[in-house]
Amino acid sequence: MNVRKKQIDELNLQLTVKIAAEDYAAATKKRTAEIRRNAEFKGFRKGMVPASLIQRVYGEQILVESVNEVVGTALDEYIKKNKLDMLGEPLASEKQKEQEWKDGNEFEFLFDIALRPQLDFEVEKSDEVPQYSISVAAEDKKKMTETLKKIESEKKDNPEPKTDEELEKEAAQRLASQYKQEAEWRVSKDIRNYFVEKSAIKLPEEFLKRWLLAANSGKVTKEQVEQEFPAFVEDFKWQLVRGYLMKKFDFKIEKKDLEEAARAFVTYQYAMYGIGNVPEDIVNESVQNMLTDEKQIDRLVEQVEDQKVITRLKEEITLKSKKITSAKFRELA
Repeated sequence: MNVRKKQIDELNLQLTVKIAAEDYAAATKKRTAEIRRNAEFKGFRKGMVPASLIQRVYGEQILVESVNEVVGTALDEYIKKNKLDMLGEPLASEKQKEQEWKDGNEFEFLFDIALRPQLDFEVEKSDEVPQYSISVAAEDKKKMTETLKKIESEKKDNPEPKTDEELEKEAAQRLASQYKQEAEWRVSKDIRNYFVEKSAIKLPEEFLKRWLLAANSGKVTKEQVEQEFPAFVEDFKWQLVRGYLMKKFDFKIEKKDLEEAARAFVTYQYAMYGIGNVPEDIVNESVQNMLTDEKQIDRLVEQVEDQKVITRLKEEITLKSKKITSAKFRELA
């Protein structure tokens, strides 16, 4: 058995796995014995079917499975031994030649592998990101006030209707709260974009497109991958930067972090439906249900990592205060 590496460029390489008959002989023998034990043929007792008949009926299947098993093991061992930090999984090369599945043949397989880009940058006070303070525009305040007046007028048997002055004050407060949330979202977004750009990440984009298509086989088309790829790249680059910063800041995700994030999400969900003061046992049950769902756990881990990294970056860099009108804020890319 032989595994050869060919470096294509900084992030792409090709592995050639070549195996001889003696490399897969033991796997073939074992697989044949397994099938023979369970095979049922008329005229033969179970487990007593001649090996020659098993070979005639299942020979190619046994060969393919045995060779693939040996190749997979060789590939895994090479990757671990050489500590290849991969993106995605190895892909069968587009240059792979057709195999002649005949027992005793030598087989050669080509695999494309993409390497994870190595990041190396510092977080400094000289790193500067704008932090917007959004002023309440008169037009927005007027629209919000009119909406609140309409809501007030629809209330039946309202013994103490609010005055116009009170409604205008409430409108200003609501807008100020809304703008504050939007500004917080914006500064987090700008910080992410800033450090993705600073990291100068290069990605093996053609490999990633192929990998996405293979990993989601039957679920997406090549055209859909092309269409959604820019958004994927933007998010994927931030994942790499976030992972680098988690290690740099020596952050760990604890169980309590996930529980707190799940509790906040559950509370928010109930609030969205107008349900407050939810009994503690119901919240706890919902939290535990979330923490038994792998997809939910992955989402919570990303959320916690985002929060930890962004919070730390806000402390380490310079946030330059910048006043802006709501109209100009909406025009930001």
